[in-house]
Amino acid sequence: MLRVQNLNAWYGASHVLQDICLDVEQGEIVCLIGRNGAGKTTTLKSIMGLIERTSGNVTFQGKELLGHPAHERFALGLAYIPEERRIVSGLSVRENLRLGLVSSPNRRREAELIDRTATIFPRLAERLDQTAITMSGGEQQMLAIARALISDPKLVMLDEPSEGIMPVLVDEMFELFQTLKKGGTTMLLVEQNVELALGVADRAYVVDQGTVVHHASAADLLADADIQERYCSV
Repeated sequence: MLRVQNLNAWYGASHVLQDICLDVEQGEIVCLIGRNGAGKTTTLKSIMGLIERTSGNVTFQGKELLGHPAHERFALGLAYIPEERRIVSGLSVRENLRLGLVSSPNRRREAELIDRTATIFPRLAERLDQTAITMSGGEQQMLAIARALISDPKLVMLDEPSEGIMPVLVDEMFELFQTLKKGGTTMLLVEQNVELALGVADRAYVVDQGTVVHHASAADLLADADIQERYCSV
């Protein structure tokens, strides 16, 4: 579904990604792990078209993405949920969900899709008319995920979804990821809680100093004592 080959990215003169290679197959959860500043977030942003200078090849369902703006990548079915969530202040939960359909061909099915999303996210179902910014951080994160999923993207990229969230909501969120996977949702996940990420993922790539240094099944990485020592205590 997604294939990244020799992806390079720059911030000004700084060469931050160096020949990143990875792939994600339909129905998989693949995670990127590594220390802070390793290049994981930049990888997601580069795939989404949010980094000004990139080179290499990024193909999504056989279509080359580099050179195309972010909104065109979104129209192809690629969704990105940044760490900062970007919940719109002053709008209700329902109104924030509507924003996920602004550029979607499914916009005429708005009421149906909001009802379906509320079924998947019961915490949001109880708060559809609440001002979104008044919810807890975990609930806002769920709203950000729901807003991305409402347009039926083919692949969802999530950046640090557990950051700053109470443990009970983190557990609930990762149970949701497993449910979504069973329903066929494909994900590329960046997550600092390595044990949680590997617990839901099929495969993982280890990123260090802007390059992929290791790739294995999630189960193998969980059983790898060196990976545990280097990353699971981060």
